Amino acid sequence: MKRLPRLVLLTVVLALFAGACGTPGTGALTPPARTPQAAPPLDMDNWSVTEENRRPGSTAWRLRDPGPSDAIEGFADHVSVTSGESFRLFVSTTARSFRVEAYRMGWYQGKQGRKVWSSASRPGERQAGPKTVPGIYLISAPWKPSLTVSTRNWPQGSYLLKLVSSQGHDRWVTLTIRSTSTVGRTVFVNAVTTWAAYNKWGGGTNVYGDSRGTTGPGYDKRSRKAGFDRPYDGKGSPFNWYELPMLSIAERMRIPLAYETDTDLDNSAELFRGARAVIFPGHDEYWSAGMRDNTLTIRDAGVNIAFFSSNAAYRHIRLEPSSLGKDRVVVVYKDPAEDPMILKDPSQATQQWRLPPDPRPESVLTGVLYECNPVYAPFVVTDPDAWMFRGTGARAGSKYIGLVGVESDRLMAGVPVPRPIQVVGDSPLTCRGAKTRANAAYYTVPSGAGVFATGTMSWACSVYGNTGCRDQAGEQRVPEASGEFARQVSENILRVFAAGPAGRTYPAQDNYARYVSPPSRMSFAH
Repeated sequence: MKRLPRLVLLTVVLALFAGACGTPGTGALTPPARTPQAAPPLDMDNWSVTEENRRPGSTAWRLRDPGPSDAIEGFADHVSVTSGESFRLFVSTTARSFRVEAYRMGWYQGKQGRKVWSSASRPGERQAGPKTVPGIYLISAPWKPSLTVSTRNWPQGSYLLKLVSSQGHDRWVTLTIRSTSTVGRTVFVNAVTTWAAYNKWGGGTNVYGDSRGTTGPGYDKRSRKAGFDRPYDGKGSPFNWYELPMLSIAERMRIPLAYETDTDLDNSAELFRGARAVIFPGHDEYWSAGMRDNTLTIRDAGVNIAFFSSNAAYRHIRLEPSSLGKDRVVVVYKDPAEDPMILKDPSQATQQWRLPPDPRPESVLTGVLYECNPVYAPFVVTDPDAWMFRGTGARAGSKYIGLVGVESDRLMAGVPVPRPIQVVGDSPLTCRGAKTRANAAYYTVPSGAGVFATGTMSWACSVYGNTGCRDQAGEQRVPEASGEFARQVSENILRVFAAGPAGRTYPAQDNYARYVSPPSRMSFAH
């Protein structure tokens, strides 16, 4: 890796890129929850993705009728627990009663879910409206717990809890049953901090405030702190859009998997030691110092890293506790002058990682740098002989319509980049009237680890079914042929990365000089 440029030069260059834009997700005591007896208990000590996906799946995890926003909604007091631990659910509903169904998400012969638990009927209660902390606009739901749920015999994985009211309305709550060991496995990481930042529940987000853009009259009311102590807006699950498609193909491949969230990554690099690879399957923009440092540590210990979306590790955050527990608040002022931490530890002030007072561009980790939104363009193959394109039929110049969007990354001059780095996709595009490019790249480091970044956000939602890659009019923006290409490339990467340090077998063939270009003057500060 080359040495960092001088701070003054770096600061000037990096200040050109100041923003990223958004993407498009109690009551009285009652009898205890029950567990269905249809399937025998799992052998948790010998659990595997292969055996798990032989169990019968179900499409009943899908919602039938969310109804009005207050019909039923909820959240859990943990974003992740280990199997056997309990968590509390906080539910508000206009119905007299409700029940909960827990689905482990994956492949399951294409059904993508398996029901592992259901509750008895619970009394419903419409709980209080959102509470907002003045000035920092931290929004929470000051609710009473509705029930405590044991996860005994729930296997590790990504879960959707389906809340179903007696009036027939339904919504999701997300939960991860995290792995206690990642040794020998590919780790699937849920981007919960980014989910929290984009959450509109209660009337505002960190991204937009109460306006529809980053320069509107309500942007000054953006949440300087975004919490997990509230439901997610819409249908209740940001997981489905970018992460479920990649999870489905990974479980269909039956490679050994482990499951964590980015708050788990923040807490411990040790948990990830011995893993074969770590994959960030979708939009994963909001990163703490712990997340970043621990990812660099495991990369330099030989763990492969894959970023299947653009705009990764762009926003610098901190994590704070709430009244419900540790790491329940995402701190991100976006302006270090507003952040009280600027007076205590300027390196922990929250803004873009690439900006002062302590610029550390995400390219150090991803190889590429976020540039622009919105974009929509074909993905153009530049290196068809690269190992990740095997079996795709791609040739030099092959174009895959719609794969570049909604945000894009590029290889840029003036920022630190690991070497050797191999650009395998170079896609011309126009963003906000300016002509530029998007790059997919692969680099390797002395530990043997390989790191791949798609440079585009639409990749993640296109790899299975294309159900997430549609515009607001419902038109499919990623054709089937493009989705097939993205899926085959993703499978190649997952397979090679699951085998161990990819750089030992496939060292990157450096072509930095051919594809690097100066930064543009596009700047979208927010």
